[in-house]
Amino acid sequence: MTLLFPSPVAAPRHWIAVASADHVARGLAGGFAQACHGKRGPLARARPGDRVIYYAPTETFGQRDKLQAFVAYGHFTSEVYQAQMGDFRPHRRDVTWAEAHRAAIAPLLPHLSFTAGKANWGAPFRWGFFEIPAHDSAIIARAMGVLSHPRHDLSQAWQETEAKA
Repeated sequence: MTLLFPSPVAAPRHWIAVASADHVARGLAGGFAQACHGKRGPLARARPGDRVIYYAPTETFGQRDKLQAFVAYGHFTSEVYQAQMGDFRPHRRDVTWAEAHRAAIAPLLPHLSFTAGKANWGAPFRWGFFEIPAHDSAIIARAMGVLSHPRHDLSQAWQETEAKA
Protein backbone atom coordinates (compact mmCIF):
# COMPACT_ATOMS: atom_id res chain seq x y z
CA MET A 1 0.00 0.00 0.00
CA THR A 2 1.36 3.43 -0.97
CA LEU A 3 0.55 6.29 1.34
CA LEU A 4 -0.23 9.66 -0.16
CA PHE A 5 1.57 11.35 2.70
CA PRO A 6 4.15 8.95 4.14
CA SER A 7 4.89 11.29 7.03
CA PRO A 8 2.99 10.58 10.26
CA VAL A 9 1.98 14.25 10.18
CA ALA A 10 -0.86 15.05 7.79
CA ALA A 11 -0.23 17.63 5.08
CA PRO A 12 -1.32 21.09 6.17
CA ARG A 13 -4.63 22.42 5.00
CA HIS A 14 -5.04 26.01 3.85
CA TRP A 15 -7.76 28.34 5.08
CA ILE A 16 -9.00 31.83 4.33
CA ALA A 17 -10.48 33.85 7.17
CA VAL A 18 -12.35 37.08 6.53
CA ALA A 19 -12.16 40.16 8.76
CA SER A 20 -11.62 43.89 8.47
CA ALA A 21 -7.97 44.97 8.38
CA ASP A 22 -8.25 46.70 11.76
CA HIS A 23 -9.43 43.45 13.39
CA VAL A 24 -6.68 41.46 11.66
CA ALA A 25 -4.12 43.96 12.99
CA ARG A 26 -5.16 43.03 16.54
CA GLY A 27 -4.52 39.37 15.77
CA LEU A 28 -1.14 40.15 14.20
CA ALA A 29 -0.12 42.12 17.28
CA GLY A 30 -1.41 39.46 19.68
CA GLY A 31 -0.26 36.38 17.76
CA PHE A 32 -3.74 34.91 17.32
CA ALA A 33 -6.54 34.34 14.81
CA GLN A 34 -10.24 34.70 15.42
CA ALA A 35 -12.98 34.01 12.86
CA CYS A 36 -16.67 34.64 12.36
CA HIS A 37 -17.06 37.01 15.32
CA GLY A 38 -15.32 34.64 17.73
CA LYS A 39 -17.32 31.48 16.99
CA ARG A 40 -15.63 28.19 17.85
CA GLY A 41 -16.90 26.08 14.94
CA PRO A 42 -14.90 27.55 12.06
CA LEU A 43 -11.56 27.47 13.88
CA ALA A 44 -12.26 23.94 15.15
CA ARG A 45 -12.16 22.69 11.54
CA ALA A 46 -8.46 23.59 11.32
CA ARG A 47 -5.57 22.01 13.21
CA PRO A 48 -2.13 23.14 14.37
CA GLY A 49 0.21 23.46 11.39
CA ASP A 50 -2.55 24.47 8.97
CA ARG A 51 -2.05 27.74 7.08
CA VAL A 52 -4.33 30.73 7.49
CA ILE A 53 -4.61 33.71 5.17
CA TYR A 54 -6.70 36.73 6.13
CA TYR A 55 -8.74 38.52 3.48
CA ALA A 56 -9.97 42.01 4.41
CA PRO A 57 -12.90 43.40 2.44
CA THR A 58 -12.58 46.70 4.34
CA GLU A 59 -10.02 48.64 6.38
CA THR A 60 -12.37 49.23 9.31
CA PHE A 61 -15.05 46.99 10.81
CA GLY A 62 -18.54 48.27 10.04
CA GLN A 63 -17.34 50.86 7.51
CA ARG A 64 -17.49 51.03 3.73
CA ASP A 65 -13.78 51.82 3.26
CA LYS A 66 -13.17 49.12 0.66
CA LEU A 67 -9.83 47.28 0.75
CA GLN A 68 -10.36 43.86 -0.93
CA ALA A 69 -6.89 42.53 -0.13
CA PHE A 70 -5.11 39.65 1.55
CA VAL A 71 -3.52 41.13 4.66
CA ALA A 72 -1.93 38.34 6.75
CA TYR A 73 -0.38 34.88 6.27
CA GLY A 74 0.56 32.43 9.01
CA HIS A 75 0.10 28.99 10.51
CA PHE A 76 -1.89 27.81 13.52
CA THR A 77 0.22 26.76 16.52
CA SER A 78 -2.42 25.87 19.11
CA GLU A 79 -5.78 24.27 19.63
CA VAL A 80 -8.89 26.46 19.91
CA TYR A 81 -9.21 28.30 23.20
CA GLN A 82 -11.55 30.92 24.60
CA ALA A 83 -10.19 34.38 25.38
CA GLN A 84 -11.60 36.72 28.00
CA MET A 85 -12.49 40.25 26.83
CA GLY A 86 -14.90 41.57 29.43
CA ASP A 87 -18.32 40.14 28.57
CA PHE A 88 -17.11 38.91 25.17
CA ARG A 89 -15.40 35.48 25.13
CA PRO A 90 -14.19 34.83 21.57
CA HIS A 91 -12.62 31.57 20.44
CA ARG A 92 -9.10 31.87 19.05
CA ARG A 93 -6.05 29.93 17.94
CA ASP A 94 -2.46 31.08 18.34
CA VAL A 95 -0.69 31.82 15.04
CA THR A 96 2.89 32.37 13.93
CA TRP A 97 2.61 35.14 11.35
CA ALA A 98 4.92 35.43 8.36
CA GLU A 99 6.36 38.74 7.22
CA ALA A 100 4.05 39.76 4.41
CA HIS A 101 2.59 42.79 2.71
CA ARG A 102 -0.95 43.37 1.53
CA ALA A 103 -1.94 41.95 -1.83
CA ALA A 104 -5.00 43.20 -3.70
CA ILE A 105 -7.27 40.38 -4.81
CA ALA A 106 -8.22 41.89 -8.19
CA PRO A 107 -5.05 40.81 -10.06
CA LEU A 108 -5.31 37.32 -8.55
CA LEU A 109 -8.95 36.62 -9.45
CA PRO A 110 -8.24 34.83 -12.77
CA HIS A 111 -5.58 32.63 -11.12
CA LEU A 112 -7.37 31.35 -8.00
CA SER A 113 -9.46 28.21 -8.41
CA PHE A 114 -12.25 29.52 -6.20
CA THR A 115 -12.62 32.84 -8.12
CA ALA A 116 -11.48 32.21 -11.72
CA GLY A 117 -14.20 32.88 -14.28
CA LYS A 118 -16.81 33.63 -11.64
CA ALA A 119 -18.82 36.84 -11.90
CA ASN A 120 -19.80 36.55 -8.22
CA TRP A 121 -16.25 35.80 -7.00
CA GLY A 122 -16.97 37.17 -3.52
CA ALA A 123 -19.51 34.47 -2.62
CA PRO A 124 -17.09 32.12 -0.77
CA PHE A 125 -15.90 34.98 1.42
CA ARG A 126 -19.39 35.32 2.91
CA TRP A 127 -18.74 32.12 4.88
CA GLY A 128 -16.04 33.95 6.85
CA PHE A 129 -13.74 30.91 6.98
CA PHE A 130 -13.19 28.39 4.20
CA GLU A 131 -10.62 25.94 2.88
CA ILE A 132 -8.62 26.51 -0.30
CA PRO A 133 -6.18 24.31 -2.26
CA ALA A 134 -2.44 24.53 -1.50
CA HIS A 135 -1.76 25.89 -4.97
CA ASP A 136 -4.11 28.85 -4.34
CA SER A 137 -2.36 29.46 -1.02
CA ALA A 138 0.99 29.56 -2.86
CA ILE A 139 -0.32 32.09 -5.38
CA ILE A 140 -1.55 34.34 -2.57
CA ALA A 141 1.66 33.91 -0.55
CA ARG A 142 3.78 34.89 -3.53
CA ALA A 143 1.63 37.99 -4.14
CA MET A 144 2.08 38.90 -0.46
CA GLY A 145 5.86 38.53 -0.67
CA VAL A 146 5.99 35.52 1.63
CA LEU A 147 9.27 34.01 0.48
CA SER A 148 9.58 31.51 3.27
CA HIS A 149 7.52 30.62 6.25
CA PRO A 150 8.30 28.58 9.36
CA ARG A 151 7.35 24.92 8.86
CA HIS A 152 6.34 25.43 5.25
CA ASP A 153 8.46 25.37 2.11
CA LEU A 154 6.48 27.26 -0.52
CA SER A 155 8.90 26.51 -3.34
CA GLN A 156 7.26 23.19 -4.29
CA ALA A 157 3.77 24.71 -4.41
CA TRP A 158 5.13 27.62 -6.51
CA GLN A 159 6.76 25.21 -8.95
CA GLU A 160 3.49 23.30 -9.31
CA THR A 161 1.63 26.58 -9.81
CA GLU A 162 4.06 27.79 -12.49
CA ALA A 163 3.88 24.42 -14.27
CA LYS A 164 0.09 24.82 -14.56
CA ALA A 165 0.40 28.36 -15.97
